[in-house]
Amino acid sequence: MASRRFRENTEKLDNSKVYGVKDAMQTLKGLRPAKFDETVEVVARLGVDPKKSDQMVRGAVSLPHGLGKDVRVIVFAEGDAADAAREAGALEVGGDELGEKVAKGWTEFDIVIAHPAMMRVVGKLGRTLGPQGKMPSPKSGTVTPNVAQATKEFKAGKVEFRVDSGGNVHVPVGKLSFSAEQLEDNARTFLDFINALRPPSAKGTYMRNICVSSSMGPGLKIEYAH
Repeated sequence: MASRRFRENTEKLDNSKVYGVKDAMQTLKGLRPAKFDETVEVVARLGVDPKKSDQMVRGAVSLPHGLGKDVRVIVFAEGDAADAAREAGALEVGGDELGEKVAKGWTEFDIVIAHPAMMRVVGKLGRTLGPQGKMPSPKSGTVTPNVAQATKEFKAGKVEFRVDSGGNVHVPVGKLSFSAEQLEDNARTFLDFINALRPPSAKGTYMRNICVSSSMGPGLKIEYAH
């Protein structure tokens, strides 16, 4: 059953309205908040067929104002690359022993970055990391020789994404405590990036439906003008 706060917030909205990005963020900030700093998330339903490899939309984008939270990054690397990743703020860095820890069920991290030489270890973790959406990939910048730079970028607000089986992409774009302008900047950066990734084989409307909401709040439909 929906909470009184959720019902109150829903009643303030016009379900038939499609908001501009800035207007949507201002409206979200005007709703009655929860007792914690909610995450604001944008969901875009794309006109793609994720079952087709040439229509798989995935990547990573740096948001100008970050995410407003500490991003926990673990890195698979050895030697100088491992030392550099630790200096860049990685939560844990290692090789076989880190792989064993993850394989045994440790999940207290947000992003996994791997040096190409360490894919021999990470490749065995597909069943563990895959379902969580945390498997490193060159396309998203999480398999790279420069693990330290990647660590800095993800901790500063770079977000990884991939289209799900329903054709949707979910991305956090900040906290409700951000200004409406900061949330708008982050959301537009993400939407522009997604729009530029349109697969050539995708037919019809690409950006079909876009919605923004806070963790405990109702969704607002938004239009994307580019």
